[in-house]
Amino acid sequence: MTPMLMDDHLLALSDRYGVFEHCLGAVPRREHGFCVDDVSRALILLTRERNSGAAVSVEAGRLASRSLSFVLEAQDEDGLFVNRRAVDGTWYGRASAEDHWGRGMWSLGEVVQSADERRDKALDAFELGARHRPPFLRSMVFAGLGAAGVVAAEPDNEAGRSLLRDAADRIPAGMSAGWPWHDVRLTYANAAIPEVLIRGGLLLEDPRMLKRGLSLLDWLLDVEIIGNHLSVTPAGGWSQGELRPGFDQQPIEVAALVDACSAAVEASGDGSWLRGITMGNAWFEGDNDAGVEMGNPLTGAGYDGLHADGRNDNQGAESTLAYLMVVQSARLHAAVPSEQERS
Repeated sequence: MTPMLMDDHLLALSDRYGVFEHCLGAVPRREHGFCVDDVSRALILLTRERNSGAAVSVEAGRLASRSLSFVLEAQDEDGLFVNRRAVDGTWYGRASAEDHWGRGMWSLGEVVQSADERRDKALDAFELGARHRPPFLRSMVFAGLGAAGVVAAEPDNEAGRSLLRDAADRIPAGMSAGWPWHDVRLTYANAAIPEVLIRGGLLLEDPRMLKRGLSLLDWLLDVEIIGNHLSVTPAGGWSQGELRPGFDQQPIEVAALVDACSAAVEASGDGSWLRGITMGNAWFEGDNDAGVEMGNPLTGAGYDGLHADGRNDNQGAESTLAYLMVVQSARLHAAVPSEQERS
């Protein structure tokens, strides 16, 4: 029987609206309220869990429903999203198409692939948001991953196909043969960039796009491995010539790599990409540059940052959801045979 999602800490982080953004230790900082970024991550996690056929607790099911309501309510009539919500439910700030827009679109695309009773509402909201083409690369990339979900569910959906193509086409060419990245510096959620190329190449039947995505992910994995463990780009970014390892390493980087490797397995059928998923799971178990656990297997909490002398013991939503997504992916891909095993 598939083990149930370790949702104790995630549920403790939540109330009637969604998942609180920050924690002090394991205690939610309610005064900081909620954001679309993290509620979207929760919706993605819980939708994937239900789509996998795994048992989901009643409380987690309710959180999934509240998370979808949160994302739908965050969208304005033009398809943009307000990111922040106070503990009393009041929205504040202006609607825009920055990263939170991309993550909101991503979560809607995940719901479109599901049997959720509000699937059609999620599709309508996605299509409304898909009218926009913000200038921010990662906003487009995150939204492109949502578009990939829509196209996977509805191959002829024009809004999804157009946004997926435009997101992939937005990624600039590499700077050189030795540095195929589009910028001199790696920053955040790096692996989402090759992932949208991989998913776009598969769904749009574009072999060149798929090849580029796989090649870029292969290069990124090489950059982010020291010895036999992941050593991901720190919060301040990394460029050639700077010292390695770098700190403060963020769980979101590991989760992005694992998601991209999952896409690579699905698109290529090559089980060798499972190595990235295994190493991502091991990073949380302590196989990292500081040798400390970054996830709590008893509560499902993730810790906020890896430092040279240990970890940040705060257990906020972003880190917790990154941890749970990696554990989820490792579980879902556990039965996939490697290329060597298949031969």
